[in-house]
Formats: sequence, C-alpha cells, structure tokens
Amino acid sequence: MNDREAVLQFSHVCFSYGHEEVLCDIDFAIEDHWFVGIVGPNGGGKTTLLRLALGLEKPGSGTVRLLGSTPAENRKHAGYVMQHQQFDERFPISVVDVVLMGLSQGCKIGFFGKHGVKSALDVLDQVGIADLANRQFAQLSGGQRQRVLIAQALVGKPRLLMLDEPTANIDSEGEAAIHELLRRLAGEQTILMVSHNINTVLECATHVLCVNRSAMVNPLSEMHPDILERARGGGIAVLHHELNCGVFNRPGSCRKEDKADSKRNGGAE
Repeated sequence: MNDREAVLQFSHVCFSYGHEEVLCDIDFAIEDHWFVGIVGPNGGGKTTLLRLALGLEKPGSGTVRLLGSTPAENRKHAGYVMQHQQFDERFPISVVDVVLMGLSQGCKIGFFGKHGVKSALDVLDQVGIADLANRQFAQLSGGQRQRVLIAQALVGKPRLLMLDEPTANIDSEGEAAIHELLRRLAGEQTILMVSHNINTVLECATHVLCVNRSAMVNPLSEMHPDILERARGGGIAVLHHELNCGVFNRPGSCRKEDKADSKRNGGAE
C-alpha cells in the first residue's frame, strides 16, 4: 500500500519520552472506511500512537503519513476525542457552543454563521441529543458530555475519527448510547478507537490493532469464531494472545544507546 491509498500510515516509527522508549518499529497502514479497534495493556503506547497520528508528538525515527501528507498539515481533516477532558464547570458554555468549537479551524470564534449552527444542530441530532442543544455543558451527565464531544469531533466532517476510550468512566446508559452511535458510524468513515471494552471492539470494528510497544493490524474477519466467543466472555487477554500477533514478544530497541548496551552484553536481554 502506498501513501496515497492509506488514510494513515506508520513506517518504522520509534518514539521515546526522554529515555523511556514507548513505541519501537511501528509499521502499519489503515485504509479508508476501516473501523480499527486499538487494544493493548496500559502503558503499551495506544494514546501515544494517536498523538503521533495527529502530529501532537513527533517520532524519534520513521515517518507518519496522514491522508498522504504530514499529520501537521492534515490533522484538520481528523476528529479527535481525548480520554480525559478538563474544563471549568463554572464556565457558562452551552452544548451547541461546545460543538461549534469543532469548526474553529476555519472560523473566528463566535462567527460561525447560520450554516455552522445548522451543522452543529444536525450532528447533535446524529448523536441523539439534539434536545440538549441549549443546555449548559456542565449540567450534563458523563455520557451526555461524551456524546457532545463526539459531536464536536464530527461537526467538521472529518475523514478520520479518533476516539480514546470513549466509554470510560460513564454510566451504563451513556455507554449503551455511545455503542449504538458507533455502530451507526461504522462503515460511514474511517475510525480508530482505543478501547478496553472487548465487546465494543468485537461489535463495531473491522480490524484490531494490537499495541504493546510494537503493533500489528489484524482483520477481525480472519479471527476464528471460537476465539471471538471466548474473548467476549474471557477478557481482552484472550484476544491478544490467541491472535499470535507477536506484539507481546518484546522487539529489539530502536534506541542507539540500548543497542550499544545490548552489544556490550552479548545481546542478552
């Protein structure tokens, strides 16, 4: 697959926070209209991978291409919902104004016009909370807030939607609503979603991207039905290990100093 065919492509990417190597030799490509569930252990590099895809971090080596160019050039075509959102609950901002902030890339704040407001209302209807448009954002439940933030990411009609744990720390009603939304979005656009909820991945995704310092994409359709059924009842580890995806076999380090240490020690880990 070449860069022009891939919505997102990592080519031999390594990344470290200071002296701590987080990702090593990441090499994969995501095609248009894939729904990719990103799974892996805490600290394995899932959120860092999304930040690299958006150009919020730069790789130590290798290249990242978003829609055929650098992430910095094309991230305006990507919608992103972070795992942890911080805001001042005393700030009086309405739901529709929060969604309109997703259009701020090409507008002056406060000058969105009738077309922008209509787009915001349409996407609130899409996520099932049009009736909350004029409510204060701070008054909403966790699940309602999350749907507003997904609407904010969708209002600019992104080519790629990235979600980092969209159902974390919300009530069961909100989680069910977001699952239904994701099922409706599946097939309409390209989606990357970090999730520890195996059922969300199995119900919505076309592919699984296993991340644990290294990474590998697996089509969900190629997984044996018995593995899927046991994964639903047995937890995420079943999915990881029985895919034989290799990400749990720690790869050689990308860092020059680590390679030098390994050579001095005879290559021993």
